[in-house]
Amino acid sequence: MMNQDKIIVPLDVPDLKSAIELVKLLPEVSFWKVGLELFVATGADILKFLKDKNKRIFLDLKFHDIPNTVKNATRSALQHQVDLLTIHAMAGREALTAAKEVVKNSGDDRLKLLAITVLTSINSRQLAFDLKIPLELPEYALNNAMMAKECGIDGGVCSPHEVQKLKEVCGKDFLLVCPGVRPVWATAEDQQRIMTPKQALQKGADYLVIGRPITKAEHPQIAWSKIVEEVELS
Repeated sequence: MMNQDKIIVPLDVPDLKSAIELVKLLPEVSFWKVGLELFVATGADILKFLKDKNKRIFLDLKFHDIPNTVKNATRSALQHQVDLLTIHAMAGREALTAAKEVVKNSGDDRLKLLAITVLTSINSRQLAFDLKIPLELPEYALNNAMMAKECGIDGGVCSPHEVQKLKEVCGKDFLLVCPGVRPVWATAEDQQRIMTPKQALQKGADYLVIGRPITKAEHPQIAWSKIVEEVELS
């Protein structure tokens, strides 16, 4: 797999028309992320469009509910033939295990389940003072990743700052997807724990989620090309 195939671009737009325009604007992008905003707006229509274009899909809905609901939602996701699906590790062992069992019993080896370890918008102070979690942030992310792996989950979503430790502990087959990736020429915006694409890949990230530096650029095609050039030199 070429490094450019490791870049996932989020379709963080409000409607189907905008999503279609963005996909057509960037035909070289092979892997797209569909999150809550767009999925709530379009339902499965955007997933069908992407499949018809032979694109890979990261369905980032971050399931966080009781085990039975997570299990049934995962079963529903299977029918859309997406490639990656997220579940909050904080949903707990029972929910993670139930989701994995659904995928395993389906015989579908396409779908990989990812556990959200810690949102990249959360910093150490918020973890301690707002969420009252008495662990250092890297330790908390590692704890959640290890629990997910024990439940059979295929990988995790983490900041690039945690990726090296998680890869060392959870193993090279534990897929790690990193948001909070910004090329050197882009601004951090609301991401707290960021790193450049080249740095994140060198740390062991399997996939990078890079959105606004591309999609909000004055010339998205040029921004995409610059990032591809950067990662191909990694």
